[in-house]
Amino acid sequence: MVVVANSFCALVSGGSSVAAVLRPALGLPSGEPVTAGVSFYARAYAVRALPLSVLALHVLLTGSTAGLTGLLIVLGLIQVGDSALGIQQRNPGMAIGAGVAAAVHLSTALWLT
Repeated sequence: MVVVANSFCALVSGGSSVAAVLRPALGLPSGEPVTAGVSFYARAYAVRALPLSVLALHVLLTGSTAGLTGLLIVLGLIQVGDSALGIQQRNPGMAIGAGVAAAVHLSTALWLT
């Protein structure tokens, strides 16, 4: 169950980054314009999220435990930041989704220690 929950969160995070690159308005409050800065942020997010998602999936699905707790802490803290950004932008999907992912990653890291 732990592997499935954390793998799902990693897939959603990576998938969200691809969706944001394809449709940058997804991360904005309704009616706010997509600027060059918004598009840049979406690409910058994907540059970080995709490799981390792939790494998380690799570590989780191969059963490797070396560095797993540290990786989950980093992933959880990133999701805390993403949730805070979602709250700031009044984007409930981002705020709640990232908050759930943060809880999954950080509680798993705590459980492993």
